Amino acid sequence: MNTSTRTPAITRTGLRRPEIWRWRIVDIVVASVLGVACGFLFLAWNVGYLGPKALLEPLLPGMQGLLDGPWLIAGVLGGLIIRKAGAAIYVETIAAVVSALAGAQWGGFLTIEAGLVQGLGAELIFLLFAYRVWKLPVAMLAGAGSALLGGINNLILWFAGADITFTAIYLISTVVSGAVLAGALGWALARGIAATGALDRFGSGREVRARV
Repeated sequence: MNTSTRTPAITRTGLRRPEIWRWRIVDIVVASVLGVACGFLFLAWNVGYLGPKALLEPLLPGMQGLLDGPWLIAGVLGGLIIRKAGAAIYVETIAAVVSALAGAQWGGFLTIEAGLVQGLGAELIFLLFAYRVWKLPVAMLAGAGSALLGGINNLILWFAGADITFTAIYLISTVVSGAVLAGALGWALARGIAATGALDRFGSGREVRARV
């Protein structure tokens, strides 16, 4: 009689799950395409934000932070769609590189540096939830996290010496913008793309399609 037994498979949980660390070729390709597409969005917003900025700045200095959201959406989208560790940083940075190569007015290095910082802000939120929770509140927190780190970075580089009032108004404004325009809008956009079937090779796509 065969008395040998199989060793049961080890079920890993939390951040020990191997699937969140192993990137497939399709993950890299789709994340790169997302980054490039968002880079062109950044380029359009680099020009489009100038009009609203001219209206907001005289009303209350610091309120221009309300316009930051579109520059933060890449990291949120990357995390929500790819669902791998590092996706938010990767997609936001690729978008920043595209914007920098096209001649963003803030300079190549500083544009890429901003992308890294903003991507890190979203990445830390997804990490906080162990890359397991992809609901609207987490997406909004990711957008807010991206905005907070990006806003602090902007205050250091572009608004050095700003008084406490400007600093508070700017940080509150950019966090609100990040939560709504990057977080909530990014969540809705990710679900809209998934509903088309384009993301069926991803957990994000299968999850949405299963509910349709």
